[in-house]
Amino acid sequence: MGRARTIARRTFLIGSAAIAGGVAFGVYAVRTPHDNPLRQSLAPGEATFNPFVKITGDAIVLILPHADVGQGVQSLQAALIAEELDVDPAHVTLSFGQPDAAYYNTALAADLAPFMPFDDSRMAKTVRSALGGAAKVMGIMATGGSSSVPDSYDKLRHAGAVARETLKRAAADQTGHDVTSLRTQGGAVILPDGATLPYTALAATAARVEPVTEVSLRDPSEWRLLGKPMQRTDIISKSTGTQTYGIDLRLEGMVHAALCTNPRQGGAMLGYDAGDAKKMRGVIDVVPITGGVAVVADNTWRAFQAIEAIRFDWGPAPFPAEMQGHWDAVAASFIEDNLDKTWRDEGDVGAVLAAETLSAEYRSPYVAHQPLEPLSAVVRISDGGAEVWAAHQLPRFLQDKVAAVAGCAPEDVLFYNQFAGGSFGHRLEFDFITRTAEIAVQMKGTPVKLTYRREEDFIHDYPRQIGMARAQGKVKEGKVEAFALDIATPSVAASQASRLGQPIMGPDGQIVAGAWTMPYAIPHLRVRGFRTPELAPVSSWRAVGAPVAGFFAESWLDELIHAAGADPLAERLRLCTNPVHMKVLEAVAEMSNWGGSAMSAGQGRGVAMVESFGVPVAEVVEVTQTPEGIRIDKVFVAADVGRVLDPVNFENNVQGGVIWGLGHAINAEITFSDGVAEQDNFYTHEGLRFHQAPEITVRGLENGPSVRGIGEPPVPPAAPALANAIFAATGQRLREMPFNKFIDFA
Repeated sequence: MGRARTIARRTFLIGSAAIAGGVAFGVYAVRTPHDNPLRQSLAPGEATFNPFVKITGDAIVLILPHADVGQGVQSLQAALIAEELDVDPAHVTLSFGQPDAAYYNTALAADLAPFMPFDDSRMAKTVRSALGGAAKVMGIMATGGSSSVPDSYDKLRHAGAVARETLKRAAADQTGHDVTSLRTQGGAVILPDGATLPYTALAATAARVEPVTEVSLRDPSEWRLLGKPMQRTDIISKSTGTQTYGIDLRLEGMVHAALCTNPRQGGAMLGYDAGDAKKMRGVIDVVPITGGVAVVADNTWRAFQAIEAIRFDWGPAPFPAEMQGHWDAVAASFIEDNLDKTWRDEGDVGAVLAAETLSAEYRSPYVAHQPLEPLSAVVRISDGGAEVWAAHQLPRFLQDKVAAVAGCAPEDVLFYNQFAGGSFGHRLEFDFITRTAEIAVQMKGTPVKLTYRREEDFIHDYPRQIGMARAQGKVKEGKVEAFALDIATPSVAASQASRLGQPIMGPDGQIVAGAWTMPYAIPHLRVRGFRTPELAPVSSWRAVGAPVAGFFAESWLDELIHAAGADPLAERLRLCTNPVHMKVLEAVAEMSNWGGSAMSAGQGRGVAMVESFGVPVAEVVEVTQTPEGIRIDKVFVAADVGRVLDPVNFENNVQGGVIWGLGHAINAEITFSDGVAEQDNFYTHEGLRFHQAPEITVRGLENGPSVRGIGEPPVPPAAPALANAIFAATGQRLREMPFNKFIDFA
């Protein structure tokens, strides 16, 4: 395990990069399971069968390692185990557990393979398997990329089945009955005479039984929970306001902190005067941290007030101070030296486009993550190690970061993951954790709670990347003949990797995500990614590259289709080569009655299909032009995730993704002036308003060969479908987000 930890800490690469610089892990290493971390803390009479299930004399404990940032994944992880273990998720104890290599995520790594998601060739399968195997050996524990469900689907059901069969074996040993005569139901083993033995009563016996690992998983036709409408395990607490989030934490003896660092992200602090702040009521201390200072006080409000009283001398931003400089840098990136990779090159694009062609330019701005719950963390550091309470998506990297500050080994950092009030990629970053640790190391033994002010949360966000596309194309005889798209953005992978202290090799697939994987057989097709030298630091935003590149690709395709005089949905269907994607388009056409009813004057209907994280999602948006502006009336969404495990949560995630995508397409951008983000709160970086929210109809399809996640894929098609609908209603093409810069919305 020590070897795996060392590899994981030093060689994990993000993006479409190679893992470990080409190191190949042997078959033995890949197949060898990690040690079960639950064994280390077992009390007498307690049993564990794998890293996910523990039985005590009075509790059934399920370890659910993927972070819940509002997408409901804790509830679904519980259901996956419960389906095979025969327990009610509402009647067991749920825990995120402690970070460990045993909670590796192979699905996230496998999705980094630079192959079309529907490419089932031997080479594609081999590379995906190798990447997944490397992630297992290295113990990569991560929540992101809509990977929680595909990562958990088999392993958690297997964990539940192993626990079930082992408990049956324990019951057989305890009662003398043949194990084949036993069954399970409701958290108990049922004996032949109908008597029940609760799992908790079998804990001591089960602790002496070797886990039964050769098990069969139940056929979906036998499922009690999965595939049926479920009540999320957190729905009552979240509906009644009793759910505890990270920001709600209170520990005995805890002090409260607020911070201020250079509002020019990454700029230096040249000096400060905290004389007035130190005299304020409740202030305990003013301490230095990386890039700024923190105030420690007896409550959060007083810490906030004291921070405002400090006078700072800030250095300049390490990127263009004004917004035009950012756009100029992106525009200058379309040169051979900055070519990251040509991802698609089919037909003879150069020759076809040498003659008269159609062309356009698209833009996508920086956008903030803006979760409702601002960043916060609680850290206590002692001579023997550290404890951290926060919501985070990369627990083992978090241990490394805190250990470096505390001066201890990573395994001596205990991390208690919390429910998050949103993330959208925000909680993949570490600054709020490490700065809390920097304060705590100066106050050893005292739990320190750092809370970001809303303005601090916005201004020091690592936003979605800025991007630009230059498009060319040609139509012929009513069909799309050629499609060329050059996309330039900074590399999200490189920016994030630099803060992780990791190398990044190879091209960044997120520059063109949602564009290069289009399932369209256009005779002459080229998609190229250009890497803009780093500007403002950027990070993964919900669906990462696909909301940017997908907007470019589906908007440009729509322009070409209209230039050809073809129907937007019919031409997409004609071009579509993959049957799974085709059925998604057919479904959304049926749902929206596309072609079956004409739009009235001032009305418009637009369609877009974008694949992200292996999930094709098609959306049809209907709008009406009113005296107050464009009104979004209806949205129809079809998505294929291979298998819909919770129809209720599936629908909620899809609807939320559509609302998120529409709101940011219409209203949101981050701009810089004097090196400082000008938008620092919700009222300057708006989501969709209640009165703007459309009726959303959702259909989940199950034709795909693999089980996939739905947290992010509904976002990318929203912007291009809306832009295409607005064109259909008004004749105006919107090639830059946010749209409210060019058109009014009701």
